[in-house]
Amino acid sequence: MPHILIVEDEAAIADTLVYALQGEGFTTTWLALGLAAVEYQRATPADLVILDIGLPDISGFETCKQLRRFTEVPVMFLSARDGEIDRVVGLEIGADDYVVKPFSPREVTARVRAILKRMSPRIDPSASSNGHFLIDADRVLITYRGQPLGLTRHEFRLLQCLLEQPQRVFSREQLLDALGVPSDAGYERSIDSHIKSVRAKLRMIAPDAEPIQTHRGLGYSYSPERS
Repeated sequence: MPHILIVEDEAAIADTLVYALQGEGFTTTWLALGLAAVEYQRATPADLVILDIGLPDISGFETCKQLRRFTEVPVMFLSARDGEIDRVVGLEIGADDYVVKPFSPREVTARVRAILKRMSPRIDPSASSNGHFLIDADRVLITYRGQPLGLTRHEFRLLQCLLEQPQRVFSREQLLDALGVPSDAGYERSIDSHIKSVRAKLRMIAPDAEPIQTHRGLGYSYSPERS
C-alpha cells in the first residue's frame, strides 16, 4: 500500500491521521518539522505528503517549495486558515489539495485515495505525437520541437490536457479537473499563472509561436497551426 508522510506538530491531530490512514491500509510516518520532512523525502520517498502549514521551524509553504526542488510527490496541505489567498498560494507552489481544520479523518482519507488515483497514468504510457509536441506520459515528459520542456507536474497535466484535444476550448474549471483539483476550491485564477509559466517555457524554444490560445471569458485552447 502507498506510504503517507504526515508532517504535523500537534500530536493529537497526527495520531488521528495515523489511525485513520492505517485503518485503511496505508503505511505512515509522522514528523513534526518541515526540514526533517524534506530530508526524509530525499532519503525515503513517500507516495504522498500531508503537510501542516503552521510548523515550528519553517512553514508548510516553504517546506513544499523545498520539496518541489527535487520531487513531484503529491502534497495535501492542512491549515487552520480558510482564506482564499492561502488556497491559491498552496496550489501555485505545487499542492494537490487543501484541507481546513477541524477536518473529518474519513474525508482526509478519501481525499488521499482520490489524489493517488489521479496520479495514476490515465492514458497509454507510450509516447504520442501532436504537431511539434511529443507526449511521454510514462516519463511525465513533453518535448517541443525536439527539446524537453522543464514542466512541473501541474504544468505537464495542464499542457497534456490541451494537446490531447486540439482546438477545444477548456474552461478554468475543466483545467482544474485535469490537474486533479476540486473546481470549488477557489483555485480558478491560478490556472492563469500556470498558463503564463507554460507559455514562457514554450517561447524560450520558439519565440514567435503561440500554440496556447486565450478565449476571453471562456478559457484556453491548443492551436496546432500556431505551434
